Amino acid sequence: MSKAALASCLVETLPSGLSGLFNPWRDRCPHDAALNGPQEKLDRLALHLDCDPEFILAGEAPGYAGCRYSGIAFTSERLLGEGAIPRIPAMQHRLSTRRLPFSEPSATIVWKTLYRLGIAERTILWNALQLHPHRPDSLWSNRTPTLSEISLGEPALRILVEAFPCAKIIAVGKKSEGLLHGMGIPTAGSVRHPANGGATEFAAGLAALM
Repeated sequence: MSKAALASCLVETLPSGLSGLFNPWRDRCPHDAALNGPQEKLDRLALHLDCDPEFILAGEAPGYAGCRYSGIAFTSERLLGEGAIPRIPAMQHRLSTRRLPFSEPSATIVWKTLYRLGIAERTILWNALQLHPHRPDSLWSNRTPTLSEISLGEPALRILVEAFPCAKIIAVGKKSEGLLHGMGIPTAGSVRHPANGGATEFAAGLAALM
């Protein structure tokens, strides 16, 4: 299966148009730049998947400053503009209509750690729930997904794991760890999520698993 076909297969498992849940690859955000609709995000996801990964890092859910506009977990508009993401040429255009490009702290921490450990080219980033959970009154907000919402990500997560049988799965955060365990998917370990002061523990935990 081509990586473009894999990306499409993953996205086809995900619902769209749900209140409080945004699908980056099927829903259009009013703050998307003209050249950054669902198809462009899907194309970037396919490029991200186009490798033979040694590791798959599974986080919790997309954030409004990251995957909502980039289409890739733990990846921000600023990082894409800087050309910091393997296999994806530096973006010459904006992804959002915000005055300044979005920069997500968790995304910066994750990629900085991957490069420092020398595994950036061999790692795929994903989420337990692949839909951005936000408050109904604010698109630019993040909220903790419910257990029933997280279960919506099971089909895509299973397809991704089966597509790369040799990759080591690492859970990033308790929500991801719980879903993977409940699905019976063996992991190489789990690390703290880098958000909310977890940067040092995340980096140390990932280094220990190497």
